[in-house]
Amino acid sequence: MRTIFRYALCAVLALMAGAALAQDKQYKEGTVLEQSFIKVKPGKFSDYIAYLAGPYKTLMEARKKAGLITVYAVYSVAARNPNEPDLILTTTYPNWAALDRVAEDEAVSAKVMGTMKQMEQAGADRGVMREVLGAQMMQELILK
Repeated sequence: MRTIFRYALCAVLALMAGAALAQDKQYKEGTVLEQSFIKVKPGKFSDYIAYLAGPYKTLMEARKKAGLITVYAVYSVAARNPNEPDLILTTTYPNWAALDRVAEDEAVSAKVMGTMKQMEQAGADRGVMREVLGAQMMQELILK
């Protein structure tokens, strides 16, 4: 009986400590932003923009409608040197957990883009238009 009481007491103390820590946070977690840094190859800007305005936009709108993402955008960047991006593609997710909805995202992608083979070919086709220089993920912290 004492053992059960000790476990119960530990559980209550742990819950109280967790609640106290949560109250001490001066922020709450916001949306998650993914940025992809793109260098468009010479002479391919119009082709790449046509892709973004066509299949890319269709896919992103389908993801938005499915609740997988909240916002997406394309930014033009004035590169300071040849190793910097021309474009930054951004995608905003409601939270980190939204990235775990892989099966739903694959279903939306398949509906819009076709089979895996077709998606792979589309990726190869984009490769002649641009180079992905990198990407980063970040989360907004909303100050209280």
